[in-house]
Amino acid sequence: MIITRQILKKGGITLLAAGILFATWLLIRLSIPYLAFDRYTDFLMTKQRVYHIRPWRFSFYIHVFISFVVMLTGLLQFSWYVIKKYPRLHRRSGTIYAAVVLFFSGPSGLVMAFYANGGLPARISFVILALLWLYTTAMGWYYARQHQWMLHGAMMLRSYALTLSAVSLRLYAYLIDVFNIPIHPRASYILIAWLSWTLNLLIAELIIRKLAKIYPIKKA
Repeated sequence: MIITRQILKKGGITLLAAGILFATWLLIRLSIPYLAFDRYTDFLMTKQRVYHIRPWRFSFYIHVFISFVVMLTGLLQFSWYVIKKYPRLHRRSGTIYAAVVLFFSGPSGLVMAFYANGGLPARISFVILALLWLYTTAMGWYYARQHQWMLHGAMMLRSYALTLSAVSLRLYAYLIDVFNIPIHPRASYILIAWLSWTLNLLIAELIIRKLAKIYPIKKA
């Protein structure tokens, strides 16, 4: 029974990692059309009123073109194989992840949040998301430098859960479209804006609580 659970657990983790890699590949594919820097490309069609604003436009392209970096480097942070066998790779990828989030993805996401579609409710959601993303990543980096590894791991798990909001947002939009859920587009976007990161963070907290029972630590 224990062996069966371990196999299922490993299989679930492998499946999750494969899903994240697939989502990263999709994000890269979705980013390619924007290399033309054409203001009438895909999502930009909904942002014609703000495209002329330089901070927003620069933030958009920064956010789009480096999203795959945080997805991949973040994923490496939670591989026990990498941590044990290649600790240097773990540290370097973690440094890249934190630096990209803190100096590029996070700030650009925050700028974009103030101009998000869906009105004030959606903007508030994305602003909170960006601030939490910056905070959890900064604290994860801080705890690593203090050699407080359990607190470091907890904060990085929260950070990566927020990183994956880019995936969950698109997933929820896809599901609403596939199941033809009768909801107004604006209300749908507001709902997705909040669900995209709150559910991820809730799952992360449940995982952290479960690990805390196995490895008791002081709460962050």
